[in-house]
Amino acid sequence: MIPKLFQWLLGGGLFIAVWQAFVLEKVDIQLTEIQRTIVLISPLLAVGVFGVISALIVLYRVATFNDCKDAAKELQQQIKEAKEDLSRKGLKFEDT
Repeated sequence: MIPKLFQWLLGGGLFIAVWQAFVLEKVDIQLTEIQRTIVLISPLLAVGVFGVISALIVLYRVATFNDCKDAAKELQQQIKEAKEDLSRKGLKFEDT
């Protein structure tokens, strides 16, 4: 299995190699002025699309994040037990 980082680096490297071949006119393909402009700004477009997709994934994961109610109750119980234990040892707590 190929690590994900290697896959991203391979894809990015291939994209840059093809882009550079077009920019340096190493390929024998005639481009119109509009197509040439699109080729020149395609790395910026790729970074922008990557950023938007990343933001959408983060927003989706935050929106669908599971609440662990049982774990929260257990943690509250442990805090209560710790406060009682420390109170018995002489530590005083302020109610907040």
